[in-house]
Amino acid sequence: MAYTITDACTACGTCISECPVDAISEGDIYSIDAGTCIDCGACADVCPVEAIHPE
Repeated sequence: MAYTITDACTACGTCISECPVDAISEGDIYSIDAGTCIDCGACADVCPVEAIHPE
């Protein structure tokens, strides 16, 4: 099960450096490639607005 980023994302960039497999892409709202995500939760742990949740 991959993680997903909700509309609450503020594109702060905190999560990108935490992803060990580079599954997160930048944009107005960041996105996570479900095929690459290893479900580690590192991104969700650091998100300051709690916009990242398990799918």
